[in-house]
Amino acid sequence: MATLLSVNIGMPKDVSWQGRTVHTGVWKHAVTGPRTARRLNIDGDGQGDLQGHGGEQRAVLVYQIQSYAYWQDHFGRSDFQYGQFGENFTVDGLPDDDVCIGDRYRIGEAEFEVTQPRVTCYRVGMRLGEPELPALLVSHHRPGFYLRVITEGEVEAGDAIVKTRTGPGALTVADADALLYLPGEDPDKLTRALAIPALSPGWRQSFQDMASGRTAAPRAEGWRGFRPMRVTRIVHETPSVLSVHLEAGDGSVLPVAEAGQYITLRVDGAGDPAPVRSYSLSSAPGDPAYRVSVKREELGLVSRYLHADLRPGAVLEAAAPRGDFVLSPGTEPVLLVSAGIGATPVTAMLHRLAAEHTLRPVWWIHVARTPAEHAFAHEAHTLLAALPHAHEHVFYTADTEGSPGESGGIGPAIHHGRPTLDGLAALGPPADATAYLCGPVSFMAAMRDMLTTIGLAGDHIHTELFGALAAITPGLTPRPAVAPHPPPGESGTGPLLTFARSGLSVRWSPRYRSVLDLADACDVPTRWSCRTGVCHTCVTPLLAGEVDYSPDPLEPPAGGEVLICCARPRDDVVLDL
Repeated sequence: MATLLSVNIGMPKDVSWQGRTVHTGVWKHAVTGPRTARRLNIDGDGQGDLQGHGGEQRAVLVYQIQSYAYWQDHFGRSDFQYGQFGENFTVDGLPDDDVCIGDRYRIGEAEFEVTQPRVTCYRVGMRLGEPELPALLVSHHRPGFYLRVITEGEVEAGDAIVKTRTGPGALTVADADALLYLPGEDPDKLTRALAIPALSPGWRQSFQDMASGRTAAPRAEGWRGFRPMRVTRIVHETPSVLSVHLEAGDGSVLPVAEAGQYITLRVDGAGDPAPVRSYSLSSAPGDPAYRVSVKREELGLVSRYLHADLRPGAVLEAAAPRGDFVLSPGTEPVLLVSAGIGATPVTAMLHRLAAEHTLRPVWWIHVARTPAEHAFAHEAHTLLAALPHAHEHVFYTADTEGSPGESGGIGPAIHHGRPTLDGLAALGPPADATAYLCGPVSFMAAMRDMLTTIGLAGDHIHTELFGALAAITPGLTPRPAVAPHPPPGESGTGPLLTFARSGLSVRWSPRYRSVLDLADACDVPTRWSCRTGVCHTCVTPLLAGEVDYSPDPLEPPAGGEVLICCARPRDDVVLDL
């Protein structure tokens, strides 16, 4: 019979790590006497990052003494103590390849249910001083698992562990862990996993995404790296916005981009090394030329060059269209909401809807400072006028004199000032709509809040950000935002790394363990969790170049993508980061 060897607890604390501060509860210590297992925690225990740990589905973490012995042998160590792996219960028995999701156990006065394997996380490696441990826990099929507290009660070291129910589906902890993190997806196991009521919502969503990915239609292939593109036309949309029309340098037909995608340009002549920037496509999908529309920024190195020096006939280099901010098919109403130059991707979406002669209700809501600064005004109105169920609303934040169409004439409905909750609700956008938002971060945050308040579902609101994506850095304590910059210390002499969204190019130095470590040193916003090639949180589009891996990821990323947490550049690399 399995036995509870130790009850381990620990409250979160700040720990110094790679020049940053991590707030973590991974440091656990054994306690004597009984402790009450409650719905969210064991008395005296806590978690520092509730996004990845803790909560009802992850109230208690279990690890086996047999795995302790395994890792002591693997690392050649003999210094392990109970709680070393961040677990609350150290147990004798309950191996990961035998315990199943949904199994229930009585320990002392309490009853528990198995909900999911351990979340792969860099902090357990930090705790043991073994950075590769998160990957090893998965590849060696020894993750440990979480319990939900079914019946609260006291538990104590020495208590017997009695199985009270077998989970449906016979999916072991090790199998569930491998299904999510390792290659060679087993459709039968995926089906079984989704049928287990006890499976935690987070893992269920991951498995649902895997199942959906198997049936999703593949997107059109573009091209690897950068290719020459010839400027065929330059059109000034407003005094501060120009559109650049680009065709393939060799005269070939360009792949059709999806409505809402962007391309990345490498602009020789704007700097040395040639700076790289990403721009949403504003052209109609299927047009023979790609169109990007760029606002002049006084401090913008590339935008100033494009506005002042670019001429038809010039050659720029471009990476293939990419991006997940795309118009989805369906019959529900569509809200296209933008501010300023954020109109570019939603204009492409509007072209798609017009080309399809859609019968879907379409709501066009755009915010500009003045009519003179309103890019694509005539173009958008012409497209909307051809749709039978279109609603066109324009907000001018600095214009107070009134504009054509305000009182029912030809043109859009004009509003003065910024959209407010009451004003937006008065427009009557339907609650079952899917919304696409693009513009400054503050604008999109405000619009998302207002749209959810008036009834739109959060998962029906999609946003596209200019610049870097929001960072995912679990456990790190907040600090003031810093603009991306070259790393401190002596410059590297290795391959050139370009972080396209951040507008930064730096030379690689072997003093960094990975591209992610270099990005952190440059304050480039990054997204990661395991830092060892397991979870794929850090997956990033690779626009150009080749990388090597150390350690090798447990499952390689898709073509054209890179796992920056374990990648090192083989040659010059451009990342969509």
